[in-house]
Formats: sequence, C-alpha cells, structure tokens
Amino acid sequence: MSNAADTVVSDTRNWLERAVIGLNLCPFAKAVHVKDQVHYAVSEATQPRQLLEELDKELAALVGMDPAIRETTLLIAPRCLEDFLEFNDFLATADRLLRRRGLEGVIQLASFHPAYQFAGTQAGDISNFTNRSPYPTIHLLREASIERAVQAFPQPEAIYEANMRTLQGLGPEGWAALGVGPSP
Repeated sequence: MSNAADTVVSDTRNWLERAVIGLNLCPFAKAVHVKDQVHYAVSEATQPRQLLEELDKELAALVGMDPAIRETTLLIAPRCLEDFLEFNDFLATADRLLRRRGLEGVIQLASFHPAYQFAGTQAGDISNFTNRSPYPTIHLLREASIERAVQAFPQPEAIYEANMRTLQGLGPEGWAALGVGPSP
C-alpha cells in the first residue's frame, strides 16, 4: 500500500473509531472493528467506470471470503466522485451491479461522503453528519450480518433517533473537534 493509501486508511479508521464507534452512530460497528473483520480497500479510480470495476472485484472478494475473516468492506474513493450529487447518482449504478451479480439479499451497500446530504435537508444540517466520512466511501455489508444485528437490537429505528440527539448535542463545532476529516 502506498503512503497516500495508508493515509486514507488511517483517516477512515480514525473516523470509524471516533465518530461511528465513539459516538455510537452504529452500535454494530464496534464488534467487527475489534475483531479486525473490516477490510479497507482504497481505490485509485479517478472515473466512475473504474470505481465500478473495483466495486465488482470487492463484491466478489467479500462474498468469497469467510465472514470470520472479512465481515465487511469499506471501498474508499479519495480521488473519485468528490461531488456528492455525482456520488449519489453512482449509487444507482452500484445497485444495478449488485442485481446483475445476483447479490441482492446477500450484500447491501451503504454510502458515506464528506458532503453527504439527506433529501429535504440543508447542506449544513447536523443530521447529515451521520453519513459524513473523510472520503467518498461505499460500505459493503453482508445481509446475514445485518439480520443478526437487527435481531440483537430489537428497535433499529431507535438508532436514528439516538443519532439525531447525539449530533444535535454535539453540534457542528463538536463534530469538527472530533478531527475526523481527511489529513491535510
């Protein structure tokens, strides 16, 4: 891995530890992180087509790997889809790839982006920060893992509500103080 890729992984791991796990934005993330079952794949893609090819390879690798070794993958694209709307459009293409590969119901894709914005919100709305990451990132999750997690957490809708309370209490200044952005 190059120095630049090492930095991207380090920044992403920092975000995962301080924000996602540290703020408990995803109560399921800590277990796979501490077991070292998260695979960090840094894409060199500069074009969406290249990223789609890498996504295809990462899907195959995840499905072919024992979940005890690799439970989930974060495909990080530091040089591609920096514009959130382009990234959001790309996700439809990524979902089509999932269907073409017959992986619907096997793998689910989640998305994170430095400028993530939920529909109907303003760009600076603190609720968007639940999905803000240092770099454009596609999270490949095994559906079986999601099902197990939901069984262990009987009210998954409470996660969203708790996240909103956490982020509103933290505010933009508190988020900035976490230091979970990309390295300069």
